[in-house]
Amino acid sequence: MEITPFYDKKVACLYCKQNFTTTKILSRFVRVSSHENDFKPIYTNPEVNPIFYNVAVCPHCGFSFTDDFSAYFAPGTEADIAERITSQWNGRSFSAKRGIDEAIETYKLAYLSAMFKKEKVLTLAGLTLRIAWLYRDKGAEVEEQRFLTIARNFYNASFSEGDFAGTQMSETRVLYLIAELSWQINDKDEAIKSFSRVLEGQRKSTEPKIIKMAKERWQEIRATK
Repeated sequence: MEITPFYDKKVACLYCKQNFTTTKILSRFVRVSSHENDFKPIYTNPEVNPIFYNVAVCPHCGFSFTDDFSAYFAPGTEADIAERITSQWNGRSFSAKRGIDEAIETYKLAYLSAMFKKEKVLTLAGLTLRIAWLYRDKGAEVEEQRFLTIARNFYNASFSEGDFAGTQMSETRVLYLIAELSWQINDKDEAIKSFSRVLEGQRKSTEPKIIKMAKERWQEIRATK
């Protein structure tokens, strides 16, 4: 019997509380060969890409979420979701194997759900960055740039509001992403300012690898100027 990397995971919808199954990938099958400058993982086998399966889409109500979503719904948000998502939902299921287009669709559904739920800005940043990565894999540069810009703006807001505190994202990492994404969308002034801030804070940073990446990127930027 052939062992497949895919398995079904039972989850309860955060919003309507109904159970459904969503496809996941067994971690032992996931091999990362390298990372791009904005932390996008390059998988040895592109067919086994866990990013495709990060989002759980509830077939009952359409609410879509990742492990980064909180269980809390602010007052008024549930009525918003009922009106904007559930009332227009046609009961689609995303519980099978996903291609890149389905993956993009699930992230856009999660992005909408996160907006109406008023999730952390950091969560919105992570979702839109991953949409940009998927468009990069697809070779759709205009859409990639559009979502890199949205993600950069969310990371900027997360940094200003400090809503990354208490998450796995350090200040160094958030600032580095603001800098890197700014460079990618050709906002060079913001990139230079944010890379400088990463390097200014290197003494108190607990992320030596990111400091090293920032120094390398800083050298490349200076070489291009």
